[in-house]
Amino acid sequence: MNVRPAVPRDASAIAEIYAPFVDETAISFEETPPTAVEMLRRIEHAQSRWQWLVAEVDGAVAGYAYGTHHRERAAYRWSVEVSAYVDRRHHRRGVGRTLYDALLKDLADQGFCTAFAGITVPNDASVGLHTAVGFTPIGVFRSIGWKFERWHDVAWFQRTLREGPPPRT
Repeated sequence: MNVRPAVPRDASAIAEIYAPFVDETAISFEETPPTAVEMLRRIEHAQSRWQWLVAEVDGAVAGYAYGTHHRERAAYRWSVEVSAYVDRRHHRRGVGRTLYDALLKDLADQGFCTAFAGITVPNDASVGLHTAVGFTPIGVFRSIGWKFERWHDVAWFQRTLREGPPPRT
C-alpha cells in the first residue's frame, strides 16, 4: 500500500469511492454524489492549508482521508476536522488505519493540536477505526441529519495531535 498526497488525476476515483456512501447510506449527509470536478475543488481546498491523502493498492486508489477546517473563528485555527473513506472492496484491510496514521502525523507536523471526527451512528466500522487510531468519544448530536426520510445522530470524537501550537516565528 502506498499513501501519498492526492493529485488532480485522483478526483474521479475519489468520487467513485464516495458515491455509494452518498447514494446508499446516511454515513454522508450529502444527497447527491459530487462530481470529479467538485472533488478536485475539495482536494485543492483541503490541500491549501490542511491535507488530502490517498492510499493506493496495486496502483489504484483504494481510499482517501483528509483534514479541513473545524470552525471558521480564528481561535479554532489549531483544530482540524478529519474524515476517511475506503472503497468497499478494500474494507477491513488496514487502508483506513494506514491513511489516518499518515494524515494525523502530517497534521500534527503542520501544527494542528486537536482533530475532530463526526460519525453518523450506528456505524461500528467507523467507530472502531477512530477508536483504534486514538480518538475518544465526546458527545452526540441527536437527530441532527435528515436523510432517507428519518433523523440520524452524529457521534463526535476527538484526538489530541500535539500539546500546543508551534512557536511563533
